[in-house]
Amino acid sequence: MFRFVLQEKLMLVAVLAAVLAYPLEHAMLSHGQGPALVAAGLLIAAIVCASLRVAHHAEVLAEKVGDPYGTMILTLAAVLVEVVILAIMMSNEPSPTLVRDTIYSAVMLDINGILGLAALMGGLKHGEQPYNDDSARTYSVMILTAMGVSMVVPEFIPEGNWKLYSGFTIGAMLVLYSVFLRMQAGPHSYFFSYSYPEKKRHGQGTESHEPAASLGLAVGVLVFGVVVIGALAEVMAKAMDLGLEGSGAPPVLAAILVAGISAAPEILTALRAALANRMQSVVNIALGASLSTVILTVPVMEAMALFTGQPFQMAMTPVQTVMTFITLLVCAINLNDGETNAIEGMTHFVLFATFIMLSLLGL
Repeated sequence: MFRFVLQEKLMLVAVLAAVLAYPLEHAMLSHGQGPALVAAGLLIAAIVCASLRVAHHAEVLAEKVGDPYGTMILTLAAVLVEVVILAIMMSNEPSPTLVRDTIYSAVMLDINGILGLAALMGGLKHGEQPYNDDSARTYSVMILTAMGVSMVVPEFIPEGNWKLYSGFTIGAMLVLYSVFLRMQAGPHSYFFSYSYPEKKRHGQGTESHEPAASLGLAVGVLVFGVVVIGALAEVMAKAMDLGLEGSGAPPVLAAILVAGISAAPEILTALRAALANRMQSVVNIALGASLSTVILTVPVMEAMALFTGQPFQMAMTPVQTVMTFITLLVCAINLNDGETNAIEGMTHFVLFATFIMLSLLGL
């Protein structure tokens, strides 16, 4: 029992923060912007602690079932965290662009940030790193299709027809994802796996310093962690809204925070995989997370819009559209030969830096 408590110390920190946040919520919000902003920062840190443990138990499940199912579990856990935070923030103070900006930020972070940094660091250490290029092509074309249908075409849909097109978008995303799952878990699962040398298997046995958790325990802690994240997000959203009010902060900042919180565990997992010369895991995590974010977040949030009767602004801005297409074009070119290197990683990381600069400029 003591060993379990010690292993879950980050989750305990998050639970303690949640227990304190609710009775202290009024005090935090009644002392002005400064204390509210500090409280929001502390709550974000607590959410990251919980999401790290959620990701850890997703990795435990992933290790038991193997690739490609493992990275699918990890990305689904991250998307679940993102959807929970988004839904709570939208219910607290609806923002017509928060969902769009969060999905866009997540794609930039996953493809340009995670994949770029991992390929750069892995390339500097190992040179060229092999992976299955079938997976990269499949992910890229599906991301392009999903973002085009749900975040580019809406710009041309008349306002009076938004409900009809929103319903179509939900159906299209669900069909896309069902076919993708059929490919990933069925006869085309080899698209998303790669046969590493024997030393990789040998090295894996020495990486874990924790006893293997049972399947039921991993699922239980994962679900509990998502509940804790939801509880923390409710107070964090109110504190952040007050703290940033009138501050002149870029409108996309909240979206970047949501995307960053949900992607924090993926970043650590992908970097570990790249440094261990397991680029296939990086590709599955970075591109799989991007695809899952678009193809799962869109129907959930669109359904919420239909239920509440308040449409979201899903059409990307011209700058966002250009950055998205540049990113996917560079991704398609870089991930076309079955090997990554430091130069390819740097191109994506420069695009990520460009995304951050444009966000700071309010574009």
